[in-house]
Amino acid sequence: MEINEIQSLLKTNETVLINFISSQDSSFWEKTPEGKWSTGQHVIHLVQSTKPLVRALGLPNFILKWKFGTSNRPSRTFLETTNRYEEKLTQAKGFVSRFSANMPTTSVSDSQNWLETFSKLNNKLNRKIANLSSKHLDTIILPHPLMGKITLREILMWNAYHTEHHLHVLKNKYL
Repeated sequence: MEINEIQSLLKTNETVLINFISSQDSSFWEKTPEGKWSTGQHVIHLVQSTKPLVRALGLPNFILKWKFGTSNRPSRTFLETTNRYEEKLTQAKGFVSRFSANMPTTSVSDSQNWLETFSKLNNKLNRKIANLSSKHLDTIILPHPLMGKITLREILMWNAYHTEHHLHVLKNKYL
């Protein structure tokens, strides 16, 4: 998947998620199926998982290479990346990551702020990746809490998919 395709998927999935949530009754934001996050907490999670990526892309490439190393294999495809993520999720049943531990609650009065924050982060992410080369996408690696070190291309594809994944959860388990 090329940069422009990743950028398009990031924007499309963000728009679909925000439109879906915005089209629901205001009580949907705080809806919490038993033992699950509220809709708002899903959005907070997406913000929390996107922020470090945006922050990392603000660093010079040589710092990322120094801190995390470089890839010794070709990047996976979108399908391979998303399948790997789903496999790791299945294997990690009961695993509490730093993203889900102590997830803050949020009220419907904060919903617009969280949705705007998510949108702004995605816009920053898209701006930061606009000028990256394919070489950097495939050589720079970053840590993912579940999948380990993956290439920048893979983590960007995962980030786009991650939004879609949470939208799927909200549509199938919260309605």
